[in-house]
Amino acid sequence: MNRFAFAAAAMLATAPAMAQEAANTSTDEMTDPKVQEAPPPAPDAMPADMSAMGTMGEPAAAPVAVAGEPVTTLHNLKPQPGWPSPTADDAPYSLVLLDLLEYRESAGAGSLRWDGFGWLGGDYNRIWVKSEGTQSLGSGGGGEGEAQLLYGRLITPFFDLQAGARFATRWGNGPDLSRGYAVLGVQGLSPYRFEIESALFLSTKGQISGRLTASYDQLLTQRLILQPRIDTSFALQKDEAFGVGSGLNDIEVGLRARYEIRREFAPYIGITHRRSFGSTRRILQAEGERTRQTSIVAGVRVWF
Repeated sequence: MNRFAFAAAAMLATAPAMAQEAANTSTDEMTDPKVQEAPPPAPDAMPADMSAMGTMGEPAAAPVAVAGEPVTTLHNLKPQPGWPSPTADDAPYSLVLLDLLEYRESAGAGSLRWDGFGWLGGDYNRIWVKSEGTQSLGSGGGGEGEAQLLYGRLITPFFDLQAGARFATRWGNGPDLSRGYAVLGVQGLSPYRFEIESALFLSTKGQISGRLTASYDQLLTQRLILQPRIDTSFALQKDEAFGVGSGLNDIEVGLRARYEIRREFAPYIGITHRRSFGSTRRILQAEGERTRQTSIVAGVRVWF
């Protein structure tokens, strides 16, 4: 017991001396220039990788464009061997769309109608092939059809300018007729999502005519779609051999409801009304053709 008491008294006696020695040592270290913190390295002495960095490791600001001087790229953003092209926009694509393939039932003989197109190319340049026509199922078996071969160039984000050739033919009572045309038109998606297809035709006989088709897809559900459509044509000179007069030739309006079993395959039903005007109406009357006709239609829309 006396030993522990003696040790405790010795420690209490030496404590002030130890504290004073520790304080003196701390003060000497703070005032001694040999142990002061070394100054930060100069910017020139910094590693190359760090010289392009800002405060706290942040990237340096992007180069600023100065008039008349090129903008240099940061060394770590230069293209490296083996990197892919930044935008692969030159790959070829293709599409075939048969917009109308339908049977028409009306007061006269029934008929078949088709209207479709296909294209091959990229985002800016395409080769287009179009075809449309009708075939009567009556005793005369007459009909008309056409095919177009066009080059298309994207001129706005949603419209192609098209130019090429058109071949039209007409068959039935009497000799078959055919004619060639030069074509200039535009096709695309207008504001409010109207599909527009318009074209001017110049025949080998110097006759000018034109056509406009517009349609709109109204989604009732994700698969049930209602499509109003209008087709109209006009001519500056008459061409009686093809039943075309000068001025406004005809207008056809239609309403079709299709159900997309798959996006690529959609059967539809609908109704159309067609009416001829002016000298075209008189030419058709002379040929014994109807100048006004309402039809119930049923068909399929296919694309791939």
